[in-house]
Amino acid sequence: MGNKLFVGGLAWATTDVTLKEAFSQHGQVREARVVLDKETGRSRGFGFVTFATEEEAAVAKDAMNGANIDGRAVRVDFSQEKERPPMRRHDRD
Repeated sequence: MGNKLFVGGLAWATTDVTLKEAFSQHGQVREARVVLDKETGRSRGFGFVTFATEEEAAVAKDAMNGANIDGRAVRVDFSQEKERPPMRRHDRD
């Protein structure tokens, strides 16, 4: 399980602050981050919320999945950590 949630379907206007405010009513949020496009600086439409405990994350997942944030119904699930491919030699130079 874990204490980090994936939040998809975010409105372009959603910020780290508004994301944290939306989830804070369900537990202690350690971090809320909207993922931004590196080139444009615009939201990519998803983010992550990290809670202090797994229990708080589970409560927030159930409460916020399908909830409305900034006019959009969001999808919430536990974050799946991806394995990063090993760095190639030319990536390190």
